[in-house]
Amino acid sequence: MLKKTVIALYAVVVVVMAAATIVEKYQGSAYVSSHIYGAWWFSLLWALLAAFGIFYFLKRRVKRVSTVVLHVSFLLILLGALLTHLTARQGMIHLRNGESTNQYIAQADNGLWEEHQLPFTLRLDSFKTVFHEGTMAASDYQSFLTVMDDVEHREVVSMNNIVSHRSIRLYQSSFDEDGRGSLLSVNSDPWGIPVTYTGYALLFLALVWMLLDPKGSYRQLLRKLSLMVIIGWLPFSPAKAQKVLPTETADRFANLMVVYNDRVCPMETYALDFTKKLYGKRSYKDFTATQVLTGFIFFYDDWCREPVIKVKGSELQERLQLPAYASVNQFFNQNGYVLGPYARQYYQGEQDAFYKQVAKADEKLSLVMELHQGTPLKLFPYTQKATTTWYSPTDKLPESMDSEHQKYMREVFTLLNGEVQAGKWTRANAYLDKMLKYQQSFGGRSVPDTTKLKAERLYNQIPFATILFMVCLTFGFLSFMKWRYIRMAATVVLTAAFLALTLCLILRWIIVDHVPMSNGYETMLVLAWFLQLLTFLAMRRFPIMLTFGLLMSGFFLLVSHISLMDPQMSHMMPVLQSPLLSLHVSIIMMAYALLSLTFICGLTGLIVKKQAEQLMLLSQLMLYPALTTLGIGIFLGAIWANISWGTYWSWDPKEVWALITFMIYAIAVHTQSFPALQRPKTFHIFMTIAFLTILMTYFGVNYFLGGMHSYA
Repeated sequence: MLKKTVIALYAVVVVVMAAATIVEKYQGSAYVSSHIYGAWWFSLLWALLAAFGIFYFLKRRVKRVSTVVLHVSFLLILLGALLTHLTARQGMIHLRNGESTNQYIAQADNGLWEEHQLPFTLRLDSFKTVFHEGTMAASDYQSFLTVMDDVEHREVVSMNNIVSHRSIRLYQSSFDEDGRGSLLSVNSDPWGIPVTYTGYALLFLALVWMLLDPKGSYRQLLRKLSLMVIIGWLPFSPAKAQKVLPTETADRFANLMVVYNDRVCPMETYALDFTKKLYGKRSYKDFTATQVLTGFIFFYDDWCREPVIKVKGSELQERLQLPAYASVNQFFNQNGYVLGPYARQYYQGEQDAFYKQVAKADEKLSLVMELHQGTPLKLFPYTQKATTTWYSPTDKLPESMDSEHQKYMREVFTLLNGEVQAGKWTRANAYLDKMLKYQQSFGGRSVPDTTKLKAERLYNQIPFATILFMVCLTFGFLSFMKWRYIRMAATVVLTAAFLALTLCLILRWIIVDHVPMSNGYETMLVLAWFLQLLTFLAMRRFPIMLTFGLLMSGFFLLVSHISLMDPQMSHMMPVLQSPLLSLHVSIIMMAYALLSLTFICGLTGLIVKKQAEQLMLLSQLMLYPALTTLGIGIFLGAIWANISWGTYWSWDPKEVWALITFMIYAIAVHTQSFPALQRPKTFHIFMTIAFLTILMTYFGVNYFLGGMHSYA
């Protein structure tokens, strides 16, 4: 009866948390915070689970120290959460430049805002937004404060840099639009944080100890291993455009720098994104992306006749009688812009499949129109008062800019166009070379260094994800065959794929100046990289890992290739610029890689029944380090959140589903409490179904539920 009660409470907690994330999608964070996560019955539910869990644990008379420490850590984390819930104080301070206050406001239980006293006085001296050089992308938000207590002293609060004074912690939360005011988060949790952090420290110790304990379950699995052996499309071909820049001239144009996606990058990067958004591919027929872009710049009328706009969706094609690939001209008739009325209806609320397809097509046409107006071509840097701004030929230039620079920016493109129309490519090349020198001379610190530019040009040449997902999946399926030469080829392919993916990640790291794990696309690449690394470490002892590693890394590379993922590189949001984030994401990705392999083991074990027992052992060998890395990753994420957001646990959907994933997979190591999991078939079914929690944690949260973590 006690065991059934614990299981029932455990299941209810998981179901309630999962349901809460769905409710939050439709009712909002404030609603679930008040009616679920902050409700008395939710705390009682956790308390009952803890109490009955303790009784069950004592009844089983567990004596292994590592197991005891692990479960004690969970109790401390729950106790710390309760203390935070009961004793922590949170609020907000809004200050304009020069203003002082010794109060903050906090939301009461009735939803109204109340004023509370601070044990000191705070003055905002100034607020500053720091931008990445030459762009409008923020790199940090800084509030310069004076803390007036017994002694007056100055402090700076910024993203990932908190100020603590008298048990009060101040965080940079937001700011006024005019840049002359700041919104600070106030947090005081003198009891909950130390208890929770103690629990996290014990959790870290216990998880690592669980792997190293000579008498633990994991070491027993390793000893058992020594007694067993693991068995081994047709492209559309439209009429060729007649006017295009020669390859040499187009390449010079590609070398120019431009402000795109809030960073200074080679024009080639913009050209690739432009072409891919229009045509769905990185090139058009025999023309490079830069030739397509410059075609619309210099030979606009000709290229408006080219069927370069990919029309997605049968509803749009049938209703407007459009081909799969249409020209710009086909979206205009005697009545004007064909999509105009439908686009307005979409933005007024029409959201069915046809109108969504209209919106996507309208976005592509807008790219062409903006380029024709010259708006995106921010090619000309000008530095004034130590601040560099990049201008396009059609931008309104500041009156303080000297006439020589104004004349150059206004006229050089016209002169270049004249040489292009006349076909004088040597003179056109000379203009482009001079434009590059102008950028290097006047771009100041906003100009990327040579290493970054070369790295980005190399990165642009190779569609890493596209090539690697096809190769890995193909050889992954082929490696199921036990032919010696195929497996040798698969090993070579895995080696080459790993080296190529390593190069891809290194290049992105060089280009963006941070570990490439700041968005969904990059984390998929990192996950595939970890899978390939784990395959190298394990495939000598487990030959079937070669197949698993190729298939799963190929799958994640395929996911990175789909349209929901955005491969564009950009500056990292200020709040994400923390080394703890990189460590947190790296360890979480390692856990997901290991758990992905347990899914493949489970699926294969259900299909190839003769290998079910051996695959169960292999799955268990990956499960323990997966739980260790997942637990440590969640623990590091909580510390990062406490430093960045002001609270170590916010019940964000990503946090909740990471916890659900940990709780679900933790069931699989409790085979003594769940004897059915000692049978290979039951174990494989459980591990296959459990993988759905990872899919929900990563894709469901990112693309359906949203939340603070939706950038990932």
